[in-house]
Amino acid sequence: MGYRYYYGDGVEQDEAKGIRCWESAAVQGDAKSRHSLGHLESINGNNDRAVRHFLISAKMGVKESLDEIKAMFANGHATKAQYLEGLMGYQDAVEEMKSPQRDEAAKFGI
Repeated sequence: MGYRYYYGDGVEQDEAKGIRCWESAAVQGDAKSRHSLGHLESINGNNDRAVRHFLISAKMGVKESLDEIKAMFANGHATKAQYLEGLMGYQDAVEEMKSPQRDEAAKFGI
C-alpha cells in the first residue's frame, strides 16, 4: 500500500500516506517496507537513517538492502563496520531460511 500511495499507482498520489503505510508495516516487521524507508532516507540525504533501515532489512534477508549498504560504503556514506554487520546479518538470515522443503519447492520454481 505504501508504494501505491507514495507513487500514485492505482490511487490518488499521497506521499505522506505512503510513508505512513511503510512506517506502520516496518514496525510490524515487513522487511520490504523497511527497505523502502531506507531508500527514501537515502534520496533525502539522511545517510545515517538510511543505513539503519537498510541494516535492519538486510538482517531480515533483503539482498537489495545489502547492496545499498555496499554502494553507500563505496561512496563513503557507510562504514566498513556497517557493511560487515549488514553482510553477516544477511548471511545469517539466508542460512536460517534454508530448509529441505524450500529446496524442494525451488525445484518447481516456487
